[in-house]
Amino acid sequence: MPRNTFAAASSSPMSRRLFLTTTGALSLGAALTACGGGDSSGSAEPVGQADIDKAMKTPTELTFWTWVPNIAKEIALFEKKYPAVKIKVVNAGQGTPQYTKLRTALKAGSGAPDMVQMEYQAIPTFTITDSLLDLRPYGAAELKDRFVDWTWGQVSSAKGEVWAIPQDTGPMGLLYRKDIFDRHGIEVPGTWDEFAEAARKLHKADPDVYLTNLAANQPAAWHGLLWQAGAKPYATSGKSDITISVDDAVSEKLGAYWGGLAKEGVISTDPDFTDGWYAGLNKGKYATWITAAWGPAFLSGSAKATAGKWRAAPLPQWDAAQPNAGNWGGSTTAVIRSTKNPIAAAVFAQFLNSDPATAKMFATEQFFFPATKALLADQEFVSDAPPFYGGQKVNQVFADVSATVDPSFQWPPFLDQAATDWTETVGKSLADRSDTVAALGRWQSRMTTYAKNQGFTVKGS
Repeated sequence: MPRNTFAAASSSPMSRRLFLTTTGALSLGAALTACGGGDSSGSAEPVGQADIDKAMKTPTELTFWTWVPNIAKEIALFEKKYPAVKIKVVNAGQGTPQYTKLRTALKAGSGAPDMVQMEYQAIPTFTITDSLLDLRPYGAAELKDRFVDWTWGQVSSAKGEVWAIPQDTGPMGLLYRKDIFDRHGIEVPGTWDEFAEAARKLHKADPDVYLTNLAANQPAAWHGLLWQAGAKPYATSGKSDITISVDDAVSEKLGAYWGGLAKEGVISTDPDFTDGWYAGLNKGKYATWITAAWGPAFLSGSAKATAGKWRAAPLPQWDAAQPNAGNWGGSTTAVIRSTKNPIAAAVFAQFLNSDPATAKMFATEQFFFPATKALLADQEFVSDAPPFYGGQKVNQVFADVSATVDPSFQWPPFLDQAATDWTETVGKSLADRSDTVAALGRWQSRMTTYAKNQGFTVKGS
Protein backbone atom coordinates (compact mmCIF):
# COMPACT_ATOMS: atom_id res chain seq x y z
CA MET A 1 0.00 0.00 0.00
CA PRO A 2 1.33 3.26 -0.54
CA ARG A 3 2.69 4.26 2.62
CA ASN A 4 0.61 7.15 1.86
CA THR A 5 -2.16 7.18 -0.39
CA PHE A 6 -1.42 10.70 -1.27
CA ALA A 7 0.34 8.92 -3.83
CA ALA A 8 2.09 6.19 -2.73
CA ALA A 9 2.48 3.43 -0.60
CA SER A 10 0.91 2.98 2.56
CA SER A 11 0.72 -0.48 3.62
CA SER A 12 0.51 -2.72 0.69
CA PRO A 13 1.92 -3.14 -2.72
CA MET A 14 -1.36 -2.16 -4.25
CA SER A 15 -1.59 1.05 -2.31
CA ARG A 16 1.75 2.06 -3.47
CA ARG A 17 0.14 2.65 -6.79
CA LEU A 18 -2.22 5.29 -5.64
CA PHE A 19 -1.42 8.84 -4.95
CA LEU A 20 -3.40 9.25 -1.97
CA THR A 21 -5.24 12.23 -3.09
CA THR A 22 -6.65 11.99 0.32
CA THR A 23 -9.83 13.70 1.30
CA GLY A 24 -11.66 16.84 0.41
CA ALA A 25 -11.77 19.59 2.98
CA LEU A 26 -15.09 20.67 4.38
CA SER A 27 -15.84 24.35 4.59
CA LEU A 28 -15.25 25.81 8.03
CA GLY A 29 -18.99 26.12 8.53
CA ALA A 30 -19.56 22.48 7.71
CA ALA A 31 -16.69 21.52 10.00
CA LEU A 32 -18.70 22.50 13.04
CA THR A 33 -21.36 19.93 12.25
CA ALA A 34 -19.03 17.23 10.99
CA CYS A 35 -17.88 15.86 14.29
CA GLY A 36 -19.70 13.23 16.22
CA GLY A 37 -20.26 13.33 19.91
CA GLY A 38 -18.77 10.35 21.68
CA ASP A 39 -17.90 10.36 25.35
CA SER A 40 -14.55 11.98 24.79
CA SER A 41 -14.10 15.61 25.67
CA GLY A 42 -10.77 16.00 23.94
CA SER A 43 -9.26 16.90 27.31
CA ALA A 44 -5.63 16.05 27.94
CA GLU A 45 -6.43 14.90 31.47
CA PRO A 46 -5.01 11.37 31.78
CA VAL A 47 -7.33 8.42 32.11
CA GLY A 48 -6.57 6.40 35.22
CA GLN A 49 -5.09 2.92 34.97
CA ALA A 50 -8.07 1.47 36.83
CA ASP A 51 -10.41 2.84 34.15
CA ILE A 52 -8.20 1.43 31.41
CA ASP A 53 -8.09 -2.00 33.07
CA LYS A 54 -11.86 -1.99 33.46
CA ALA A 55 -12.46 -0.99 29.84
CA MET A 56 -10.15 -3.67 28.50
CA LYS A 57 -11.96 -6.36 30.49
CA THR A 58 -15.42 -5.25 29.38
CA PRO A 59 -16.84 -7.18 26.38
CA THR A 60 -16.54 -4.76 23.48
CA GLU A 61 -16.54 -4.84 19.69
CA LEU A 62 -14.57 -2.18 17.83
CA THR A 63 -14.77 -1.49 14.10
CA PHE A 64 -11.48 -0.82 12.33
CA TRP A 65 -11.31 0.48 8.77
CA THR A 66 -8.08 -0.56 7.09
CA TRP A 67 -6.79 -1.68 3.71
CA VAL A 68 -3.77 -3.52 5.14
CA PRO A 69 -3.73 -7.04 3.66
CA ASN A 70 -3.67 -10.02 6.00
CA ILE A 71 -3.88 -7.85 9.10
CA ALA A 72 -5.76 -10.62 10.90
CA LYS A 73 -2.43 -11.87 12.25
CA GLU A 74 -1.69 -8.60 14.01
CA ILE A 75 -5.29 -8.37 15.23
CA ALA A 76 -4.99 -11.83 16.74
CA LEU A 77 -2.06 -10.71 18.90
CA PHE A 78 -4.15 -7.85 20.29
CA GLU A 79 -7.17 -10.06 20.97
CA LYS A 80 -4.94 -12.60 22.70
CA LYS A 81 -3.78 -9.92 25.15
CA TYR A 82 -7.25 -8.38 25.50
CA PRO A 83 -9.70 -11.26 24.95
CA ALA A 84 -12.75 -9.19 25.96
CA VAL A 85 -12.22 -6.78 23.05
CA LYS A 86 -13.04 -8.00 19.54
CA ILE A 87 -11.97 -6.15 16.40
CA LYS A 88 -14.19 -6.08 13.34
CA VAL A 89 -12.03 -5.32 10.31
CA VAL A 90 -13.65 -3.51 7.37
CA ASN A 91 -11.94 -2.65 4.09
CA ALA A 92 -13.78 0.54 3.10
CA GLY A 93 -11.41 1.23 0.23
CA GLN A 94 -7.83 2.34 -0.01
CA GLY A 95 -6.95 5.97 0.50
CA THR A 96 -9.38 8.36 -1.16
CA PRO A 97 -12.39 5.97 -1.38
CA GLN A 98 -12.08 5.24 2.34
CA TYR A 99 -11.70 8.90 3.27
CA THR A 100 -14.74 9.80 1.18
CA LYS A 101 -16.85 7.20 3.00
CA LEU A 102 -15.51 8.36 6.34
CA ARG A 103 -16.34 11.98 5.60
CA THR A 104 -19.87 10.96 4.59
CA ALA A 105 -20.36 8.98 7.81
CA LEU A 106 -19.08 11.84 9.94
CA LYS A 107 -21.43 14.32 8.30
CA ALA A 108 -24.34 11.91 8.75
CA GLY A 109 -23.49 11.36 12.41
CA SER A 110 -23.57 7.57 12.07
CA GLY A 111 -21.67 4.74 10.43
CA ALA A 112 -18.14 5.90 11.27
CA PRO A 113 -15.67 3.30 12.58
CA ASP A 114 -13.96 3.40 15.96
CA MET A 115 -10.45 3.35 14.44
CA VAL A 116 -9.22 4.04 10.95
CA GLN A 117 -6.05 3.63 8.94
CA MET A 118 -4.96 7.11 7.90
CA GLU A 119 -2.00 8.37 5.93
CA TYR A 120 0.11 11.13 7.40
CA GLN A 121 -0.97 13.67 4.81
CA ALA A 122 -4.66 13.02 5.48
CA ILE A 123 -4.52 13.84 9.19
CA PRO A 124 -4.96 17.64 8.84
CA THR A 125 -8.10 17.11 6.75
CA PHE A 126 -9.75 15.38 9.70
CA THR A 127 -8.25 17.30 12.60
CA ILE A 128 -9.60 20.55 11.20
CA THR A 129 -13.11 19.11 11.51
CA ASP A 130 -12.44 17.85 15.06
CA SER A 131 -13.02 14.30 13.85
CA LEU A 132 -10.04 12.63 15.53
CA LEU A 133 -9.58 11.74 19.18
CA ASP A 134 -6.63 13.26 21.02
CA LEU A 135 -4.81 10.18 22.29
CA ARG A 136 -2.82 11.89 25.05
CA PRO A 137 -5.21 11.01 27.87
CA TYR A 138 -4.71 7.33 27.03
CA GLY A 139 -0.92 7.35 27.34
CA ALA A 140 0.04 7.96 23.71
CA ALA A 141 2.56 10.70 24.50
CA GLU A 142 4.64 8.15 26.39
CA LEU A 143 5.25 6.34 23.11
CA LYS A 144 6.96 9.31 21.44
CA ASP A 145 10.52 8.06 21.90
CA ARG A 146 9.70 4.69 20.34
CA PHE A 147 9.09 6.26 16.94
CA VAL A 148 11.32 8.02 14.44
CA ASP A 149 11.28 11.70 15.36
CA TRP A 150 9.87 13.01 12.08
CA THR A 151 6.94 10.57 12.19
CA TRP A 152 5.87 11.87 15.59
CA GLY A 153 5.90 15.36 14.14
CA GLN A 154 3.45 14.16 11.51
CA VAL A 155 0.92 12.81 14.04
CA SER A 156 1.11 15.47 16.74
CA SER A 157 0.45 19.19 16.97
CA ALA A 158 2.35 22.17 18.32
CA LYS A 159 -0.05 22.13 21.27
CA GLY A 160 0.86 18.53 22.07
CA GLU A 161 -2.22 16.70 20.80
CA VAL A 162 -1.50 13.21 19.48
CA TRP A 163 -3.87 12.45 16.61
CA ALA A 164 -2.64 9.03 15.50
CA ILE A 165 0.04 6.39 16.03
CA PRO A 166 2.62 5.89 13.23
CA GLN A 167 2.53 2.54 11.46
CA ASP A 168 4.89 2.68 8.47
CA THR A 169 6.94 5.18 6.50
CA GLY A 170 8.36 5.99 3.08
CA PRO A 171 11.68 7.86 3.34
CA MET A 172 12.83 8.57 -0.21
CA GLY A 173 15.90 7.19 -1.93
CA LEU A 174 17.19 6.18 -5.33
CA LEU A 175 17.00 2.72 -6.90
CA TYR A 176 19.37 2.44 -9.84
CA ARG A 177 20.41 -0.06 -12.52
CA LYS A 178 24.01 -0.90 -11.72
CA ASP A 179 24.47 -2.63 -15.07
CA ILE A 180 23.41 0.47 -17.02
CA PHE A 181 25.57 2.72 -14.86
CA ASP A 182 28.58 0.43 -15.34
CA ARG A 183 28.03 0.16 -19.10
CA HIS A 184 28.10 3.92 -19.52
CA GLY A 185 30.69 4.78 -16.87
CA ILE A 186 28.23 6.63 -14.65
CA GLU A 187 28.93 7.06 -10.95
CA VAL A 188 26.08 7.16 -8.46
CA PRO A 189 25.32 10.90 -8.32
CA GLY A 190 25.82 12.52 -4.93
CA THR A 191 24.30 15.85 -5.94
CA TRP A 192 21.47 16.93 -8.20
CA ASP A 193 23.97 18.74 -10.43
CA GLU A 194 25.78 15.44 -10.95
CA PHE A 195 22.42 13.77 -11.58
CA ALA A 196 21.61 16.26 -14.36
CA GLU A 197 24.98 15.74 -16.04
CA ALA A 198 24.53 11.96 -15.85
CA ALA A 199 21.06 12.31 -17.40
CA ARG A 200 22.50 14.20 -20.37
CA LYS A 201 25.41 11.80 -20.76
CA LEU A 202 23.27 8.68 -20.67
CA HIS A 203 20.56 9.84 -23.05
CA LYS A 204 23.12 11.09 -25.53
CA ALA A 205 24.87 7.72 -25.47
CA ASP A 206 21.61 5.76 -25.73
CA PRO A 207 18.51 7.76 -26.81
CA ASP A 208 16.26 4.85 -25.81
CA VAL A 209 17.28 5.10 -22.16
CA TYR A 210 16.55 7.84 -19.63
CA LEU A 211 18.31 8.31 -16.33
CA THR A 212 14.93 8.56 -14.63
CA ASN A 213 11.22 9.07 -15.10
CA LEU A 214 9.52 11.93 -13.25
CA ALA A 215 5.88 10.97 -13.60
CA ALA A 216 3.63 13.83 -14.67
CA ASN A 217 0.73 12.20 -12.79
CA GLN A 218 2.50 11.85 -9.44
CA PRO A 219 2.04 14.82 -7.07
CA ALA A 220 3.20 12.65 -4.17
CA ALA A 221 6.70 12.32 -5.55
CA TRP A 222 6.82 16.08 -6.17
CA HIS A 223 5.85 16.77 -2.56
CA GLY A 224 8.58 14.38 -1.43
CA LEU A 225 11.13 16.28 -3.52
CA LEU A 226 9.87 19.58 -2.08
CA TRP A 227 10.28 18.06 1.38
CA GLN A 228 13.86 17.02 0.63
CA ALA A 229 14.75 20.46 -0.74
CA GLY A 230 13.62 22.14 2.48
CA ALA A 231 10.47 23.72 1.07
CA LYS A 232 7.59 24.69 3.36
CA PRO A 233 4.67 24.66 0.92
CA TYR A 234 1.98 24.69 3.62
CA ALA A 235 1.65 25.99 7.14
CA THR A 236 -1.52 26.19 9.16
CA SER A 237 -2.32 28.27 12.21
CA GLY A 238 -5.48 27.47 14.09
CA LYS A 239 -8.41 26.37 11.94
CA SER A 240 -8.75 29.30 9.62
CA ASP A 241 -5.27 30.55 8.71
CA ILE A 242 -3.06 28.88 6.14
CA THR A 243 0.09 29.84 4.28
CA ILE A 244 0.45 28.41 0.78
CA SER A 245 3.92 28.72 -0.76
CA VAL A 246 4.17 26.28 -3.66
CA ASP A 247 5.86 28.84 -5.90
CA ASP A 248 8.49 30.22 -3.51
CA ALA A 249 12.22 30.27 -4.24
CA VAL A 250 12.79 26.64 -3.25
CA SER A 251 9.84 25.46 -5.33
CA GLU A 252 11.02 27.50 -8.32
CA LYS A 253 14.45 25.90 -7.99
CA LEU A 254 12.80 22.49 -8.31
CA GLY A 255 10.60 23.70 -11.15
CA ALA A 256 13.52 25.07 -13.12
CA TYR A 257 15.57 21.92 -12.52
CA TRP A 258 13.03 19.26 -13.41
CA GLY A 259 11.23 21.35 -16.00
CA GLY A 260 14.57 22.05 -17.63
CA LEU A 261 15.53 18.37 -17.81
CA ALA A 262 12.11 17.53 -19.23
CA LYS A 263 12.45 20.26 -21.88
CA GLU A 264 15.88 18.93 -22.83
CA GLY A 265 14.31 15.51 -23.28
CA VAL A 266 16.89 13.78 -21.10
CA ILE A 267 14.34 12.49 -18.57
CA SER A 268 10.98 10.93 -19.32
CA THR A 269 7.67 11.98 -17.79
CA ASP A 270 5.62 8.83 -18.38
CA PRO A 271 2.62 8.32 -16.08
CA ASP A 272 3.62 5.76 -13.47
CA PHE A 273 1.89 2.57 -12.38
CA THR A 274 0.65 2.04 -15.94
CA ASP A 275 1.36 -0.81 -18.35
CA GLY A 276 3.86 1.34 -20.24
CA TRP A 277 5.68 2.27 -17.05
CA TYR A 278 5.95 -1.35 -15.90
CA ALA A 279 7.26 -2.30 -19.33
CA GLY A 280 9.83 0.50 -19.11
CA LEU A 281 11.11 -0.80 -15.78
CA ASN A 282 11.47 -4.33 -17.13
CA LYS A 283 13.05 -3.32 -20.44
CA GLY A 284 15.62 -0.91 -19.04
CA LYS A 285 14.04 2.32 -20.27
CA TYR A 286 14.68 3.94 -16.87
CA ALA A 287 18.10 3.68 -15.23
CA THR A 288 16.80 4.89 -11.87
CA TRP A 289 13.58 5.14 -9.92
CA ILE A 290 13.21 7.99 -7.44
CA THR A 291 11.07 6.21 -4.89
CA ALA A 292 10.57 5.48 -1.20
CA ALA A 293 11.43 2.73 1.25
CA TRP A 294 8.46 0.66 0.06
CA GLY A 295 9.91 0.76 -3.47
CA PRO A 296 12.42 -2.11 -3.16
CA ALA A 297 9.78 -4.70 -2.27
CA PHE A 298 7.39 -3.31 -4.87
CA LEU A 299 10.00 -3.30 -7.64
CA SER A 300 11.16 -6.84 -6.96
CA GLY A 301 7.64 -8.05 -7.68
CA SER A 302 6.99 -5.74 -10.63
CA ALA A 303 10.25 -5.98 -12.57
CA LYS A 304 11.26 -9.58 -12.12
CA ALA A 305 13.11 -9.59 -15.45
CA THR A 306 15.69 -7.23 -13.94
CA ALA A 307 16.58 -9.27 -10.84
CA GLY A 308 20.11 -8.71 -9.59
CA LYS A 309 20.63 -5.52 -11.60
CA TRP A 310 19.30 -2.93 -9.14
CA ARG A 311 20.97 -1.22 -6.20
CA ALA A 312 19.87 1.43 -3.68
CA ALA A 313 21.37 4.77 -2.71
CA PRO A 314 20.29 7.97 -0.95
CA LEU A 315 18.77 10.69 -3.09
CA PRO A 316 21.23 13.14 -4.67
CA GLN A 317 21.56 16.26 -2.52
CA TRP A 318 21.19 19.97 -3.08
CA ASP A 319 23.88 20.47 -0.45
CA ALA A 320 26.12 17.44 -0.03
CA ALA A 321 27.32 18.76 3.35
CA GLN A 322 23.78 18.68 4.76
CA PRO A 323 22.04 15.49 3.60
CA ASN A 324 18.26 15.62 3.64
CA ALA A 325 15.47 13.32 2.56
CA GLY A 326 11.77 13.65 1.95
CA ASN A 327 9.07 11.10 2.63
CA TRP A 328 6.60 9.52 0.23
CA GLY A 329 3.98 7.34 1.84
CA GLY A 330 3.21 5.82 5.18
CA SER A 331 0.17 5.26 7.38
CA THR A 332 -1.03 5.61 10.94
CA THR A 333 -3.89 4.39 13.09
CA ALA A 334 -6.25 7.12 14.27
CA VAL A 335 -9.27 6.93 16.55
CA ILE A 336 -12.48 8.63 15.49
CA ARG A 337 -13.70 11.08 18.11
CA SER A 338 -17.29 9.79 17.97
CA THR A 339 -16.31 6.32 19.21
CA LYS A 340 -18.37 5.05 22.13
CA ASN A 341 -15.33 3.17 23.45
CA PRO A 342 -12.44 5.64 23.40
CA ILE A 343 -10.28 3.80 25.92
CA ALA A 344 -10.36 0.45 24.12
CA ALA A 345 -9.93 2.13 20.72
CA ALA A 346 -6.95 4.16 21.93
CA VAL A 347 -5.32 1.12 23.50
CA PHE A 348 -5.78 -0.78 20.24
CA ALA A 349 -4.19 1.98 18.13
CA GLN A 350 -1.18 2.08 20.44
CA PHE A 351 -0.77 -1.68 20.74
CA LEU A 352 -1.11 -2.32 17.01
CA ASN A 353 1.80 -0.06 16.09
CA SER A 354 4.09 -0.03 19.13
CA ASP A 355 4.00 -3.62 20.33
CA PRO A 356 7.32 -5.16 19.21
CA ALA A 357 5.66 -8.29 17.85
CA THR A 358 3.02 -6.52 15.76
CA ALA A 359 5.46 -3.86 14.55
CA LYS A 360 7.86 -6.55 13.37
CA MET A 361 5.03 -8.47 11.76
CA PHE A 362 4.14 -5.43 9.62
CA ALA A 363 7.75 -5.33 8.42
CA THR A 364 8.04 -9.05 7.69
CA GLU A 365 4.51 -10.00 6.64
CA GLN A 366 3.31 -6.88 4.77
CA PHE A 367 6.83 -5.54 4.00
CA PHE A 368 6.04 -2.12 5.42
CA PHE A 369 9.00 0.09 6.18
CA PRO A 370 9.14 0.57 9.98
CA ALA A 371 8.30 3.69 11.94
CA THR A 372 9.81 2.41 15.20
CA LYS A 373 13.40 3.14 16.15
CA ALA A 374 13.84 -0.38 17.52
CA LEU A 375 13.10 -2.04 14.19
CA LEU A 376 15.28 0.39 12.25
CA ALA A 377 18.14 -0.64 14.55
CA ASP A 378 17.29 -4.35 14.46
CA GLN A 379 20.23 -6.18 12.89
CA GLU A 380 18.06 -8.91 11.44
CA PHE A 381 16.00 -6.27 9.62
CA VAL A 382 18.77 -3.99 8.39
CA SER A 383 21.05 -6.89 7.43
CA ASP A 384 18.58 -8.40 4.99
CA ALA A 385 20.41 -8.73 1.67
CA PRO A 386 17.93 -9.68 -1.10
CA PRO A 387 19.35 -11.26 -4.27
CA PHE A 388 17.20 -8.91 -6.37
CA TYR A 389 19.55 -6.12 -5.23
CA GLY A 390 22.74 -8.12 -5.67
CA GLY A 391 22.93 -8.92 -1.97
CA GLN A 392 22.99 -5.26 -0.95
CA LYS A 393 21.60 -4.40 2.50
CA VAL A 394 18.84 -2.23 1.10
CA ASN A 395 16.96 -1.85 4.39
CA GLN A 396 20.09 -0.34 5.92
CA VAL A 397 20.25 2.25 3.14
CA PHE A 398 16.71 3.42 3.80
CA ALA A 399 17.08 3.20 7.59
CA ASP A 400 19.98 5.65 7.30
CA VAL A 401 17.92 7.85 4.98
CA SER A 402 15.04 7.92 7.47
CA ALA A 403 17.24 9.69 9.99
CA THR A 404 17.63 12.65 7.61
CA VAL A 405 13.93 13.41 6.99
CA ASP A 406 12.96 16.93 8.10
CA PRO A 407 10.39 16.68 10.95
CA SER A 408 8.83 20.10 10.30
CA PHE A 409 7.10 19.43 6.96
CA GLN A 410 3.33 20.09 7.04
CA TRP A 411 0.35 19.14 4.89
CA PRO A 412 -2.69 21.22 3.97
CA PRO A 413 -6.22 20.30 5.12
CA PHE A 414 -7.24 19.81 1.48
CA LEU A 415 -4.56 17.62 -0.02
CA ASP A 416 -6.84 16.13 -2.65
CA GLN A 417 -7.33 19.59 -4.11
CA ALA A 418 -3.59 20.25 -3.98
CA ALA A 419 -2.99 17.01 -5.87
CA THR A 420 -5.58 17.74 -8.53
CA ASP A 421 -4.31 21.27 -9.06
CA TRP A 422 -0.69 20.04 -9.25
CA THR A 423 -1.54 17.46 -11.91
CA GLU A 424 -3.39 20.04 -14.03
CA THR A 425 -0.63 22.65 -13.78
CA VAL A 426 2.84 21.44 -12.83
CA GLY A 427 2.29 17.86 -13.95
CA LYS A 428 0.90 19.06 -17.28
CA SER A 429 3.92 21.31 -17.81
CA LEU A 430 6.24 18.33 -17.33
CA ALA A 431 4.23 16.20 -19.75
CA ASP A 432 4.08 19.03 -22.30
CA ARG A 433 7.72 20.01 -21.72
CA SER A 434 6.56 23.59 -21.20
CA ASP A 435 7.43 26.20 -18.53
CA THR A 436 7.25 24.46 -15.17
CA VAL A 437 8.16 27.57 -13.18
CA ALA A 438 5.18 29.40 -14.69
CA ALA A 439 3.03 26.37 -13.88
CA LEU A 440 3.99 26.71 -10.22
CA GLY A 441 2.41 30.15 -10.24
CA ARG A 442 -0.80 28.72 -11.64
CA TRP A 443 -0.77 26.01 -8.98
CA GLN A 444 -0.33 28.67 -6.28
CA SER A 445 -3.19 30.75 -7.70
CA ARG A 446 -5.61 27.82 -7.95
CA MET A 447 -4.93 26.62 -4.43
CA THR A 448 -5.20 30.11 -2.99
CA THR A 449 -8.58 30.61 -4.63
CA TYR A 450 -9.81 27.24 -3.39
CA ALA A 451 -8.67 27.89 0.17
CA LYS A 452 -10.35 31.30 0.29
CA ASN A 453 -13.55 29.78 -1.02
CA GLN A 454 -13.42 27.29 1.84
CA GLY A 455 -13.25 30.11 4.38
CA PHE A 456 -9.51 30.20 5.05
CA THR A 457 -7.45 33.32 5.50
CA VAL A 458 -4.57 32.74 3.10
CA LYS A 459 -1.02 34.00 3.13
CA GLY A 460 1.15 33.30 0.11
CA SER A 461 4.76 33.15 -0.93
